Amino acid sequence: MQLIDGKATAMAIKQEIAQRVKEIVANGGKQPHLAAILVGHDGGSETYVAAKVKACGECGFKSSLIRFDSDVTEEDLLNKVQELNDDPDVDGFIVQLPLPRHISEQKVIEAIDYRKDVDGFHPINVGRMAIGLPAFISATPRGILELLRRYNIETSGKKCVILGRSNIVGKPMAQLMMQKQFGDATVTVCHSRSKTLKEECQEADIIIAAIGQPGFVTADMVKEGATVIDVGTTRVPDATKKSGFRLSGDVKFDEVAPKCAYITPVPGGVGPMTICSLMQNTLLAGERAIYK
Repeated sequence: MQLIDGKATAMAIKQEIAQRVKEIVANGGKQPHLAAILVGHDGGSETYVAAKVKACGECGFKSSLIRFDSDVTEEDLLNKVQELNDDPDVDGFIVQLPLPRHISEQKVIEAIDYRKDVDGFHPINVGRMAIGLPAFISATPRGILELLRRYNIETSGKKCVILGRSNIVGKPMAQLMMQKQFGDATVTVCHSRSKTLKEECQEADIIIAAIGQPGFVTADMVKEGATVIDVGTTRVPDATKKSGFRLSGDVKFDEVAPKCAYITPVPGGVGPMTICSLMQNTLLAGERAIYK
């Protein structure tokens, strides 16, 4: 069993990005600029945004953080999105989700200029990705592809089972894993209503678990020599931790790991790659590598 170290991989990629930024600036180019909008004071969102701002510093990017209270009107938020769309110094920006209930997340996502949509959530980017055109690919699926590639894990012709059908992970992951230039795999998507979920997993060469249920994938669901990618990051109570909780993946790591050829831990697997992929998208945006 080999552990897939997302933390070390992300660190290496950020160093590569920082080197590229140095070259761009040395040649008279512009320092890439990522902006983030944070609404309210959700603990998880605060942590994620802080990590993104820190990663910008490590990559040599300029970063801006725009904060709103949770009672901000949808109109005011949309006005700020338009302001960032029109700002020539901002190469890419994100609106941290989730948003308060009185704001339509879809309306906000669609208001973002798709050429600055480094989260890869805009319907134009999603559609282009689905048919194999160059696009900003949402960060978690992109990070998973990078891990598979850097660990030389064979995907072509393999049976890949994806657990979960979210717009952020499950659906784009399925699209990418079936595409010839990425996964080139035979893909099955399972979810909470799938009647043959366990049997599908037992036949899988690669399982990508993004179902949001701690410890969902057990040893009897995994065949010997499989690769297991755990996207789950659920906070579960843990009195032994200073924070009072720990992060739990969708996979029962201790019992599943001995059967695997490769497996990602939680934390330290997919999580660091998600932020790293956002940095890769920001570099692409800064270089106008996808949309001129």
